[in-house]
Amino acid sequence: MNITDDNEIFPRGNQGPADYFNGTAWVNILVPKDQTGTYSIGNVVFEPGCRNNWHTHATGQILLVLNGKGYYQERGEPARKLAKGDVVVIPVDVEHWHGAAHDSSFTHIVITNNSPVGPVNWLDRVTDEEYNSINR
Repeated sequence: MNITDDNEIFPRGNQGPADYFNGTAWVNILVPKDQTGTYSIGNVVFEPGCRNNWHTHATGQILLVLNGKGYYQERGEPARKLAKGDVVVIPVDVEHWHGAAHDSSFTHIVITNNSPVGPVNWLDRVTDEEYNSINR
């Protein structure tokens, strides 16, 4: 099940880099950097089964779920199911990933604090074994 353009709030943007996403995701940077240089805002649409790599943020991140079903998981912790209206506050330097459920697309807004080392530190892929171990 894919989100149709009629259900999307923002345009899809560009396809996310294959180096950072397992599956197809669309990234639209809505605010590249605010006037203070403190944060940026993006809209990310994940097709069913797509997830990003494990990663960290030197100054944290916030996710606002707009549509679909997905997951958020911190390394060593159980995955958290996400749905429309959920908010996730991601602490500084915590290894995590987020993405769509097996049977649903998933859309969220990301608010990422900028830092001198950049907004994100990409790590290894979430393996199929890790992803498939989540209770469906």
